[in-house]
Amino acid sequence: MARVTIEDCLKNVDNRFTLVHLAAKRVRQVREGAELLVQRTKNGDVVTVLREIAANRIVAKPKPDNQEK
Repeated sequence: MARVTIEDCLKNVDNRFTLVHLAAKRVRQVREGAELLVQRTKNGDVVTVLREIAANRIVAKPKPDNQEK
């Protein structure tokens, strides 16, 4: 993948809000020592994490509906 775009990531994530939260959480994990799921490039952690999301290696768990009546 030559260049990662938001559109590439949004194919695997519902919306931009979820994408931001997912990427931020994953960047923290990587900076704390978690292994990368794609090959590291000369780019920073954020770009590498976005590449993971675009490659569908990272997925967001849907929140359960807690709407009991």
